[in-house]
Amino acid sequence: RIPIPDLNEERRKELQKIAGKYAESAKVAVRNVRRDAMDALKKSEKDKEISEDEHKRLSDEVQKMTDNAVSKVDKMLADKEKDIMVV
Repeated sequence: RIPIPDLNEERRKELQKIAGKYAESAKVAVRNVRRDAMDALKKSEKDKEISEDEHKRLSDEVQKMTDNAVSKVDKMLADKEKDIMVV
């Protein structure tokens, strides 16, 4: 067994910063996926595979999914920060 001491206030704040960094990297990953999807939609429209109206509709749908994913990441971060600060 390895004895692990209780977390002090300083270490808790450090863990919050680390959790924030992970959340930010998750948001960046979500935005990169959105960028790739938007590029694919632009290419499809340019190649006349989809119409302009369909491009607009799909772009809005991609944006909604992106916003949903970012809000989930924010909620998970808030929950985790609350868990970390509980003594």
